Amino acid sequence: MNYTHSKVKISRQKISFLPDESRVITKLFGLDKVRIYKVFDRVLELSDKERSRILEQIIENFEQRHKNVKRIFKDNFDEIIKHLDITIYNDLSLENKLLLGAYFTLEYSIESAALFNPSIVPYPFQTREDIANRNLKVIISFRAVGEGHMSSVVFRSGMLDKDGNIQMDELSHLVEMAKIIHSVEYSKQDFIMKLTDMGQYNEVKLIFDDLLDTFTADELDESVKRFREKGVLSRKEETAIDTLYWIIRSNYEIEFHDDSDLSERAIFPRSTTDIRAIEDARFVAFMNGNGAYTYYAPYTAYNGVSILPQLIETKDFYRFKISTMMGPGSQNKGMALFPEKINGKYAMISRNDNENLYIMYSDNLNYWENPVLIREPKFFWEFIQIGNSGSPIKTDKGWLLLTHGVGPVRTYSLGAILLDLKDPSKVIAELKEPFLAPRESERNGYVPNVVYACGALLHNNWVVLPYAVSDTRSGIAKFKLHDLLENMTPVKN
Repeated sequence: MNYTHSKVKISRQKISFLPDESRVITKLFGLDKVRIYKVFDRVLELSDKERSRILEQIIENFEQRHKNVKRIFKDNFDEIIKHLDITIYNDLSLENKLLLGAYFTLEYSIESAALFNPSIVPYPFQTREDIANRNLKVIISFRAVGEGHMSSVVFRSGMLDKDGNIQMDELSHLVEMAKIIHSVEYSKQDFIMKLTDMGQYNEVKLIFDDLLDTFTADELDESVKRFREKGVLSRKEETAIDTLYWIIRSNYEIEFHDDSDLSERAIFPRSTTDIRAIEDARFVAFMNGNGAYTYYAPYTAYNGVSILPQLIETKDFYRFKISTMMGPGSQNKGMALFPEKINGKYAMISRNDNENLYIMYSDNLNYWENPVLIREPKFFWEFIQIGNSGSPIKTDKGWLLLTHGVGPVRTYSLGAILLDLKDPSKVIAELKEPFLAPRESERNGYVPNVVYACGALLHNNWVVLPYAVSDTRSGIAKFKLHDLLENMTPVKN
């Protein structure tokens, strides 16, 4: 069945973003302590000449696949020995440390399975020449999926010409994981609110009674230790402590090397024991009011059991702050931030009940409550559920919110509604049919019959929309803003 809205002329560009199994990062290859000692013994029993030969061969094999592979091996050696009881390994030669570090290093192909659910924003730095020629440099983010369905965020850059056509920049074959910069202090009240939202605060209240209004990770460890000394803990208490440390690990900053190409940067889950996936980041360029922009991206963190709404923040795409979103409104997937404040408050589109569209307002980017219903499924192609397809786009006629709807045979299609500029809780116009639906060549993939997006961009009256195809690959479509608006039907409030 073809749902496509025939009166909106959609141009699919001849570009496809496909999974690339050659793009690999390195991770720590951890073993239990007994096996670590065995590996150390086996390596160190080799002759000096043999160890030198093996290390030389390893470096030759991997130095073209990663920047500074020796640094990777050294860092992994340093991490492994933290878990050992014997300190003599600290006195090993640098060559031996590098060789041992190589044994505890593995490669992971971050986008071998899928490259999908894209969003698009202007690049932080535009040249005068590009502005004069009405060109716009852009960043496209993707959800990349590799082995074990581990999801991360990767980036591409390109140039939009005045007609909304894109020329992508060269893709680096290298990929870099960021350096993690942990927050020094945490807000006690923020943690109390989040644990209360999750129904687990009462189980660990005594831990917080023993902490100052701001606390460090070490102070938390001490308080948890004293809490455990009071007796055997219940399963609920153990679960609450696990959740508490999950939140601790979910608030941090990361930084990439300043000589890295944008396409080399990957925001990767920190480990399979805490956050297993970074899902569907919806990037938006947020106007600060002084001519400067901060880029935000609400996303869903997943640890294999629970989801945790998170927020990415950056000004330059080199350094990123990761923080937890709290409040009773931060309870589900699919949150999208407006690109500017509305009546002095931040505004967020959400889908709090997994079915309908809501809007929330807040003075705090990390705390959301009081969701207000703005739209229920209305047309046949969205009867199962609706959601946003990225942040609203400001136009002279209203806030354009691209949506996705789920209909028969779980087919995902893209539609649109128009929200009032001053009061975006009011829907003032709508498309009765989707403007983009899977065509025959797009129906097959990891999840069939799906087109999906996490953000679009308005450029010279063109709406440029990167979109995902069946949760496997991605493409780019464009259409004229006025074509879409002219085909929308007014809604009486």
